[in-house]
Amino acid sequence: MPDSTTRPVGGTEFSWCKAVPGGTGVTVLGLLLSKPPPISIIQNTLHNLQNSHPILRSKIHLDASTNTFHFVTPSNPRIQIEPFDLQSTAQIIDTESNGHDHGDNHTHNHTNPFQILVEHEMNRNAWRDIGNADSDVIYASAYEISNERFAVFIRIHTAACDRAAAVALLREMMRRVSGGGDGGRGEKEEEMNLAIEEMIPMEKRNKPFWARGLDMLGYSLNALRLGNLGFVDTESQRSSKVVRMQLNAQETMSLISGCKSRGIKLCAALAAAGMIASWTSKHLPEYQKEKYAVVTLIDCRSTLDPVLPNNHLGFYHSAIMNTHDVCEEPLWELAERCYTSFINSMNYNKHYSDMADLNYLMCKAIENPGLTPSSSLRTALISVFEDTVIDDSEQNEMHKELGLEDIVGCASAHGIGPSLAVFDTIRDGKLDCAFVYPSPLHSREQIQELVDHMKRILVDGCNSENQN
Repeated sequence: MPDSTTRPVGGTEFSWCKAVPGGTGVTVLGLLLSKPPPISIIQNTLHNLQNSHPILRSKIHLDASTNTFHFVTPSNPRIQIEPFDLQSTAQIIDTESNGHDHGDNHTHNHTNPFQILVEHEMNRNAWRDIGNADSDVIYASAYEISNERFAVFIRIHTAACDRAAAVALLREMMRRVSGGGDGGRGEKEEEMNLAIEEMIPMEKRNKPFWARGLDMLGYSLNALRLGNLGFVDTESQRSSKVVRMQLNAQETMSLISGCKSRGIKLCAALAAAGMIASWTSKHLPEYQKEKYAVVTLIDCRSTLDPVLPNNHLGFYHSAIMNTHDVCEEPLWELAERCYTSFINSMNYNKHYSDMADLNYLMCKAIENPGLTPSSSLRTALISVFEDTVIDDSEQNEMHKELGLEDIVGCASAHGIGPSLAVFDTIRDGKLDCAFVYPSPLHSREQIQELVDHMKRILVDGCNSENQN
């Protein structure tokens, strides 16, 4: 491509380029609509967005001789929305809904056609055979579910788009579509973004050699001692599935108040509920502890040098892994303990100094699944985001105009990753969580029961507090 630019991927981007072919890191944004989507306007909008954000029109290129990946960025946008008519959509839904998890009789969560399509899109992995040809970082599809229901999906390679970027992209796309697709002409084009490693403030990135060695040893040894959610089927080919948990406005308000009164964030309460529910599912004696790992993902844009705006596209998250010994204990005690250890790690800048170590271990586990329990590729029990996505009511009019009925944003996790990846949003004052899990390593019935229990733990934790 003579009219293209190229840059090598950074260390974190490289680990995602290694992870996505195996099934972790296909980010999906799904919209359920009650009106036929204006396809030409959406496509025009996506072209405008590709023009203003070069990363969105990039391709991922693997140089097999050196095992290095590059973003190759052509000068023109190329995305085409792939349409599925009523018959094609019905066939996909029928095929997918027959593919139940092994031993799964718990199907009430799988009768929702939109959810079936979310799972279908998460498992459409255009990057599985990336060595054969360069692959675009973004794809789009539109489905006709019925005469009154339609779905539009954007699929993005996580190396090019973290959760903060995906949220910003979706908001910008919807704003432009509701405005008739204008607003992209004559816009200033961003420069091709730098990798996160090049933007870490110098004083926060250095780590003494021996400290690096000790931390690597600690992470490796800890992995062998970690408790896991019980595995149902470790042999069969895996795919990503979703279970959702929704709280009403009152429950959400109580939960947020409970967090605020303790000076902690919602991520800690969600992680604590997940650990307690997992421990309970093992039916252990009440004194017997299990050690669980929690991965917390942090949007680093505000602390990079230079500081990046919230809507700057690319991957600018880092991760902190903490472990916790859990037995029978109250939600809020574990949540506070969870948050304290996370903040301590942040204060020591471990989200920057440990970045290379965690990326290295992630790549080693991908190459050697046997390093993980039952070759499950599970690196943690649960992953959460430090900050919850808030969908404010300003967008309600725009949502009505488009006939928007539901939104889901999540990413696949059946390659390397946690047993439960939590994508939390507060929309119209109500908490809506998408839990992504590897199937059939875990069954839908198992995860549904776990998520139902997490909801009870969160709601009861707030109720008992209100009665005190």
